[in-house]
Amino acid sequence: MGSFRRTMGNVRSFMSNSMGGLRGGSSLASWVVAGTLAYFIWVKPSQDLRKQQEERAALAAASASSDPYRYVEKRKPIPDPQDNGLIYGKGNKQEKPESNST
Repeated sequence: MGSFRRTMGNVRSFMSNSMGGLRGGSSLASWVVAGTLAYFIWVKPSQDLRKQQEERAALAAASASSDPYRYVEKRKPIPDPQDNGLIYGKGNKQEKPESNST
């Protein structure tokens, strides 16, 4: 019977030490404060962000369904490799001066 009491005492001691060594109402109050802080620092912001993203997605889906034939750019434009802007057709080609080196 003594070994059982010792084991239970060790378990109780471990539990109280794992909660910071506080006992009774102060321990409960500190856990409530820690839980409240954790909620407002980590949980609530992530829930708000997810709700905001869902609202944006719903708004985008609603606007897309209102005009199914609207143009949506799906690819990035290809950058123009020319130095002086766009050159239309063959008649606008600029000729490079040839260097005559002898």
